[in-house]
Amino acid sequence: MEVLKKWVSLCSLLLLLLFVGVVAAVNKDEASKWSVVEKEKMQSSNNSTMAARLGEIKEEALNEHAVDDPEEVARMVEMATWNSTERRKLGFFSCGTGNPIDDCWRCDPNWHKNRKRLADCGIGFGRNAIGGRDGRFYVVTDNRDDDPVNPRPGTLRHAVIQDKPLWIVFKRDMVITLKQELIMNSFKTIDARGTNVHIANGGCITIQYVTNIIIHGLHIHDCKPTGNALVRSSPSHFGFRTMADGDAISIFGSSHIWVDHNSLSHCADGLVDAVMGSTAITISNNHFAHHNEVMLLGHSDSYVKDKQMQVTIAYNHFGAGLIQRMPRCRHGYFHVVNNDYTHWEMYAIGGSGNPTINSQGNRYLAPANPFAKEVTKRVETAESQWKGWNWRSEGDLMLNGAYFTPSGAGASANYARASSLGAKSSSMVASITSGAGSLGCRRGRQCQQS
Repeated sequence: MEVLKKWVSLCSLLLLLLFVGVVAAVNKDEASKWSVVEKEKMQSSNNSTMAARLGEIKEEALNEHAVDDPEEVARMVEMATWNSTERRKLGFFSCGTGNPIDDCWRCDPNWHKNRKRLADCGIGFGRNAIGGRDGRFYVVTDNRDDDPVNPRPGTLRHAVIQDKPLWIVFKRDMVITLKQELIMNSFKTIDARGTNVHIANGGCITIQYVTNIIIHGLHIHDCKPTGNALVRSSPSHFGFRTMADGDAISIFGSSHIWVDHNSLSHCADGLVDAVMGSTAITISNNHFAHHNEVMLLGHSDSYVKDKQMQVTIAYNHFGAGLIQRMPRCRHGYFHVVNNDYTHWEMYAIGGSGNPTINSQGNRYLAPANPFAKEVTKRVETAESQWKGWNWRSEGDLMLNGAYFTPSGAGASANYARASSLGAKSSSMVASITSGAGSLGCRRGRQCQQS
């Protein structure tokens, strides 16, 4: 009997211990579940707060022109690029080049279904150029330009003059020879991805007194002077135009402009010129070749309204047959970052009128000519004047005897207004600029160099 009592007591103790263990395990599991839930709530809250803050920043900045804190802009660009890449799951690490614009959208094989995402990938001073993001698609089906006053529906001229935002694409490959300059209206994107589109052998693109323009993926070459003719600029207005110089892209009194992934060459005047108070401009990923005066930024030494000009020149390839003005600057603030300069005959970067030039992370390969090794040129200005101008070279790679003549205060506050994004190492320039120019894009595949 005594033995039986002992066994009963032992069994009761074992059952009690087992029950306590089960209760502890259940509580631990519930605590773990609540920990995960709370963590997810906290993460969601943080993400929502961050998204809301970025939205507020973007809304506040949307209508600005020149900016006061470009270094904050650079931080926003890097954060936005990382966030968008993560969100879209585009395989950043498998196809990334270190080029934040391209790594934002080029990894997506379904780019043709998500064309307007490009508008979220801008960087630098022109980062807020949304083009026709908020409008309908317009498909160009007709390459003719028979009547610059009454353009046919389906033509590029008919598309760009409309008052509404439009994202303009092309039905097929085409060569467009414009009888007169193509005068664009605000909030337009020209997106030639997936087609081989040339604007050539006639007038070219004029961006005058408008805002929010994106030009992407075109071949623009052999532009000629046009004018002394009537040309339509909107559905309700046409007027007499005096002679145009024959620029590939002329930016005149305009803001929030992004010129990206175009191939430009052989024009009568400049390839990209920005004058008369234009600002908030990014010129990126373009291939420039076979031209004399490549890029003029600033109207004249006497036109002081260009002091507000801010231009980012990033990830471009300045290639064969170029002579000078890459760019030639006046008055404003110019961030020249991570470009590949493989050819020039006279100089690469020039200026007058006391511009601020911030050259960072570029690769400069000097020509064989022993008298053309200098990257920089102060145009028609005495050293006593230009020695106070703020021009600096930071992290640039100088090859074949290339040298940059700095001036002014090396740590001047003016460089903050000539900073628009974080420069990569100059050792990465070859990779970053490998896709410069118009790309060969096919549906269902990542866009590759053409």
